[in-house]
Amino acid sequence: MSKARRYITAGGTLACALGTGYFMQAGAQSPVQTAGLVPSPALETPVEITQIELTSAEAVPPMTAPEPVPLPAAPVTLAVAKDVPLTDSMPEEEAAPSFTCDYVMEARPMAAAMVEVKLSAPCQPNTGFTLHHNGMMFTAVTGDQGESTLSVPALTEAAVFIAAFEDGQGAIATATVDTLALYDRFVVQWRGGAALHVHALEYGADFGGSGHVWAGASQDMTRALKGEGGFLTSLGEPDMDHALRAEVYTFPTGAAAQSGEVNLQVEAEVTDTNCGRDLEAQSIAIGANGLDVQDIVLAMPDCDGVGDFLVLKNLFNDLKIASN
Repeated sequence: MSKARRYITAGGTLACALGTGYFMQAGAQSPVQTAGLVPSPALETPVEITQIELTSAEAVPPMTAPEPVPLPAAPVTLAVAKDVPLTDSMPEEEAAPSFTCDYVMEARPMAAAMVEVKLSAPCQPNTGFTLHHNGMMFTAVTGDQGESTLSVPALTEAAVFIAAFEDGQGAIATATVDTLALYDRFVVQWRGGAALHVHALEYGADFGGSGHVWAGASQDMTRALKGEGGFLTSLGEPDMDHALRAEVYTFPTGAAAQSGEVNLQVEAEVTDTNCGRDLEAQSIAIGANGLDVQDIVLAMPDCDGVGDFLVLKNLFNDLKIASN
């Protein structure tokens, strides 16, 4: 409505100006006619002028300009400002704050063939990114200052880590992991909620027993350093929609304290988000036999089966452990 009022006001003003201009032009042509009067005709009777006397007047000289005022005898002292350096009188210019957007990432090898990856990205606070390493991918999030510290299982001795943000920015870091040959690693990765889990049954353990290693009983690297058993690492953001997730089981094959077997299997939980659909995932195994990668496509049961589990027993080969 305000735009319409402005338009109407402008149009009305223009109309008034045009009308006033026309009226002023008409009135300027004949002000007498505008008043409604008719001029009288000119008189035609001649008038005789007599007794004309010529006169003259003396010339009047022009008025003279006033005499100039004489200067005072004493010299006049003018006030002169003292010279003051500009640098002393002008305020100092404050330096503009600097804000760097450098992306810096460092990778440091740790015990149990783990790598500490530190990322600094000041321009990306509280932002998700994907960490890539030798085919393994998972989603992580920076903190308030754009920083992230991750503990990542190495999958190759010459380890390369790449952090990639959605806008195309990122960073890269490398580390040499000399102790990787002592460990076997098994990775399963997928996208979305908690749908897949690696289960390791060490030395004949049953589900829920002390030798059952999984997300509910992940153990830690201290157990592996002693040669007692393995540990599980969960990667990715569980509370972020469509995040890349991964689970990695590590066993110290080259430093095991006892011989035996480790039975490996993967479970896929039927959830509201994957029921009746194909679940895509990938497995990665690294050990004495090198690198083994498999793509997985699971036809999940209908939604009547929510809460059930699909067990994949042949995805990974069981470990045959010889004591060292």
